[in-house]
Amino acid sequence: MSPLVSCIIPCYNAAPFLAETLDSALAQTWPHKEIILVNDGSNDDSLAIGRGYEARGVKVIDQVNRGAASARNRGLREARGEYIQFLDADDLLSAEKLSAQLELLQHRPSGTIATCAWGRFQSDPLKASYADEIVFRDFSPVEFLVLGGDSGAMMHPSAWLVPRSVTDAAGPWNETLSLNDDGEYFCRVLLVSAGMAFSSNGRSYYRSGLPGSLSQQRGERARRSQFRSIELIEQHLLTAEDSTRTQRAAANYYQRFIYDFFPAPIDLMRQAETRIAALGGSSLSGPAMGPKTAALARLIGWKNTWRLRHLIRA
Repeated sequence: MSPLVSCIIPCYNAAPFLAETLDSALAQTWPHKEIILVNDGSNDDSLAIGRGYEARGVKVIDQVNRGAASARNRGLREARGEYIQFLDADDLLSAEKLSAQLELLQHRPSGTIATCAWGRFQSDPLKASYADEIVFRDFSPVEFLVLGGDSGAMMHPSAWLVPRSVTDAAGPWNETLSLNDDGEYFCRVLLVSAGMAFSSNGRSYYRSGLPGSLSQQRGERARRSQFRSIELIEQHLLTAEDSTRTQRAAANYYQRFIYDFFPAPIDLMRQAETRIAALGGSSLSGPAMGPKTAALARLIGWKNTWRLRHLIRA
């Protein structure tokens, strides 16, 4: 019998997008699948929309709001599949995504993770932007994590297909994290896997730019979660390989944190700078910025430019 795939969808106030997401999961050409929707205390119509799909085989679980990591862990506890597909409640999959990845994994060592091309979109997935194409190939686990530190390139959660044996070995999602909980989780998943196999067929679509989304959060809790996730990624990565390249990559993760969040919180900026120095320094030359911002930064420096931007936004 073909392996069962468990598609786990955490949901918090995703009513405008949830039906489209569930339809994309149900439309998968891979026939042997279960879809588990975990409603994480939504106060919109998400639960009612999910209940409307129960007749089509979607399993709906309702829990009080505990965060996305908790909802994913609840889905993992309920899942019966030999493979795990995480799918955020506003993201989409192309119909052949699972079939293409499972076909690829039949020819790879046990414990290999499958990935696919993914793009950012706002309303029309056919207009998705594929900005991180540098990750569209096979990788060893450490190689991918080093690239992530050095370049900032990423693989969003819905692009992965993970054997259940690998998720079991990696352990649960860290429920103390909010921002970048996926970066920390998939770091662990990668490091207990046999590597990444890229499928040139199939796509996943990451709905970006939504106001209020977790990835857009920049408050104190989000900043501290991001910093803590980097601390954990550093520990995981250097435990797997403590070398010049992994130390540089870890330093770059911290440096990118400074670029993203400077000038606050001050204590985290100082801790990040201390870790960068201890790791031998970052290879990054400066934050990304548009032409007008870059012109200002050449006059007053990027830190003063960021301070000015912080005051304007306050």
